[in-house]
Amino acid sequence: MPEAAAPEPRPTPDLPARGTLLGFDFGLVRLGVAVGELETGRASALVTISGEANAPRFAAIEKLIAEWRPVGLVVGIPCHLDGTPHEMTARCRRFANQLHGRYRLPVMESDERLSSAAAEAALEEAGQRSWQARKPVLDAVAAQIILQHFLDTLQHAKA
Repeated sequence: MPEAAAPEPRPTPDLPARGTLLGFDFGLVRLGVAVGELETGRASALVTISGEANAPRFAAIEKLIAEWRPVGLVVGIPCHLDGTPHEMTARCRRFANQLHGRYRLPVMESDERLSSAAAEAALEEAGQRSWQARKPVLDAVAAQIILQHFLDTLQHAKA
């Protein structure tokens, strides 16, 4: 029996012309975080939060939200290349719901297909050939790619 298609992502709320967004690449062991600006349409890798326990993860996220004061959050939602749900799709959506519930900020979803592979390639191209060198920043770069995709989609929709 074929899998059902991935549920439709949340609609993008009206966002201001200016403001900061934080983007997340959710993983069970590491959480990549990126920062982006609506005005410039550019995202940058920020940090990788390591650890599986929720309390320290959300404490770190709370500090980032206090520091960057984002107008919204973007969570990468994985799915298979054919668009069917990935085994992590539901967990990522749950994480997005938790962010919204805790911080009362708009939370948008962004397709994260191949973001980790693209991050690996970008880091290797930048000269970080060893896995040990790439691992600490890989998830933050994946979050950057996810957030940049979201920002590019917003820019395209406005054009």
